[in-house]
Amino acid sequence: MDTPLRPSSILAEKLAQGNLPASACYQCKKCSGGCPLTFAMDLLPHQVILLSLLGQEDKVLSANTIWVCSACETCTTRCPNGIDIAGVMDWLKEENLKRGRTVPQPEVATFHRYFLESIKAGGGRASEATLVRRFTLFKMRRKFDFQELKENMKLGWRLFKRGRLRLLGSHAPKKQAEIKELLRLIKS
Repeated sequence: MDTPLRPSSILAEKLAQGNLPASACYQCKKCSGGCPLTFAMDLLPHQVILLSLLGQEDKVLSANTIWVCSACETCTTRCPNGIDIAGVMDWLKEENLKRGRTVPQPEVATFHRYFLESIKAGGGRASEATLVRRFTLFKMRRKFDFQELKENMKLGWRLFKRGRLRLLGSHAPKKQAEIKELLRLIKS
């Protein structure tokens, strides 16, 4: 049995408090029309916004959509009301983790956690090499796939030769205080 619709929800109120005013959405569907990953989503971006506003928290937080979202910000760019839809998806990921809910995409959730930890440790910058190493070790503990490891090493070598993968972290960003404040807000 579906949860009855409620015009107000804790989720919608928290979105509004977090400077993510999803209530401005009038369902034009430009976000869903531009999203390159809708083929892998169980709910489209505009549906996530609508269901959040209608109080369907369980449906939204159990959807794989929030974990499939790559935060490319195409949806945010196309929104005529300036809603940060990619930010909403990221906020929903964090809310899901805070509540200790089961994640339909556990590898994506682990990568998300490692990425945020890498940014925090790097003073606002992610070390790609550290991130890839940690995630690869995580995956190998679950299921060792030599062929996948070999392919990833080849890709890593090609990226390194072209200067696209740094083995050590890059220089510290200029706005460290702002980045630390942003990370603090993400955790709160």
